[in-house]
Amino acid sequence: MEKLDIRNKADIDTNLPLISIIGRPNAGKSTLFNRLIGKRRAITDPTPGVTRDPIPERWLLGNNPVTLVDSGGVKLDKDGIDFAVTDKSLSLLDISTAIIFLMDCTEVTAEDMMLVERLRPYTDKVVLAVNKIDDFNREDLVWNFFSYGYQRVVGISAAHGLGIEELEDTLLGMLDLERQEDEPEEPESIKLAILGKPNTGKSTLMNLLTGRDISIVSPIAGTTRDVMRGTFVYKGTDYTVLDTAGIRRKSKVEEDVEYYSVNRAIKTIEDADVVLLMVDINEGITEQDKKIADLIVRRGKGVIIVLNKMDLLSGIPNEIEAIKDRVRFLFPVLSFAPLMAISALKGIDIGKLLDMVWSVWRQLNKRIDTSVVNNALKEWTKDNEPPRGAEGHYKVLYGTQVSAAPVRFLFFVNRVHAFPEAYISYLKNMIRRDFGFSYIPVEISLRERKRNPSLNDNGPNKTERQIQSVMKASTGRKKSGAKGTSNKPGGAARRGKARERAENIVRNSKQKKGRR
Repeated sequence: MEKLDIRNKADIDTNLPLISIIGRPNAGKSTLFNRLIGKRRAITDPTPGVTRDPIPERWLLGNNPVTLVDSGGVKLDKDGIDFAVTDKSLSLLDISTAIIFLMDCTEVTAEDMMLVERLRPYTDKVVLAVNKIDDFNREDLVWNFFSYGYQRVVGISAAHGLGIEELEDTLLGMLDLERQEDEPEEPESIKLAILGKPNTGKSTLMNLLTGRDISIVSPIAGTTRDVMRGTFVYKGTDYTVLDTAGIRRKSKVEEDVEYYSVNRAIKTIEDADVVLLMVDINEGITEQDKKIADLIVRRGKGVIIVLNKMDLLSGIPNEIEAIKDRVRFLFPVLSFAPLMAISALKGIDIGKLLDMVWSVWRQLNKRIDTSVVNNALKEWTKDNEPPRGAEGHYKVLYGTQVSAAPVRFLFFVNRVHAFPEAYISYLKNMIRRDFGFSYIPVEISLRERKRNPSLNDNGPNKTERQIQSVMKASTGRKKSGAKGTSNKPGGAARRGKARERAENIVRNSKQKKGRR
């Protein structure tokens, strides 16, 4: 494995107080987690065991930054994925500053009783939150839970927000914190999302980058459900990496939970700066990969095609280059995107991948001055003029960059209707070539230039007055033309020819003056 300049940061920021939510499946942990942080970060569903990996999130407790962690449901089973989930959840106990032990007021199970005893050594930092106190008739049920010997017991309804303020006040007291008036700034970092089909190595790469087993790695498709978040530092820059559920075709998504997982993964594109589209190098590009790529491009995000599992190749000379050429051929929508071959399992070429992430991020955040855009536009239109349409030549008058990340340019033209797509593609290619946007999607919008209405209010301009004067002199009549001419057959054609002759006379006159 190559030596990387990565400083692994804990998946959970140990510089901040850490509050973990612990409980059996279906106690309402994810509902409480979403309620406290104020957004739907964790998937909630009646199906037991939906949350598998611990989900950390920065939470402002009375405007004091802390780390809140939603854990997987603790079960008595010691087999398969349930054991891994339970083991990960219980590993939070030693590193937590405070623990929210969540129980359901309507039912106490053997798993609850196991946790009651398991948490005894941590009594000083435990608050027992009795959930689902949804109405006044259930308030008396809270008293039954004082018998378990914990000094802090709070009745809440995570679903309806009842008792949440009391829970927050209890936590503030445990952490010796006071409510603050001002909200602190959130630290900046490059957000990196890992997307792709199931079992392409997303979680393996996530764990390699963060240096911790943040995501449970399993050959079972759909192991990762929530969007997992971790952090690391590479060459002095902070990164936040998001591992998502594998995105399968709709026809393959059978569980409601997986449906929410896939949708959450797609929405992660919005939160990311750069997306790593993971592809199994042995399987190659699939139609599902193309659909994911289309979503990324439409949102203007940076994207790198990552061909994973290069360590499994046969070793034939130029095999990787042949695979890359085939991907380029089958993947025209991402013709601009960098293509990197790695092995997440063996740690091969991970440094090159991260260097490319940095390059893509720099391009996404680059801005070009309007004067530079327009000077370049003159050269582009000089080298390759816009084509002629039914109403005459199309013209690109001037342009400007209107945003970065995503990179968007606005060009003003004489006519938007049926503006040639080929010329828009030409402008995109020139922007990428001359402005250094070679690795990212570039969007171009067109707007038709509107003339200032006040010009008409002030009457015809100098050229128009000269044309009208020539027309009047040639006909011996006023500008309005001869009486009844408009009603005679061919009258419009005669007026058009008269105007054309007058325009030629005025134009030739100006050219002669210009030569003097």
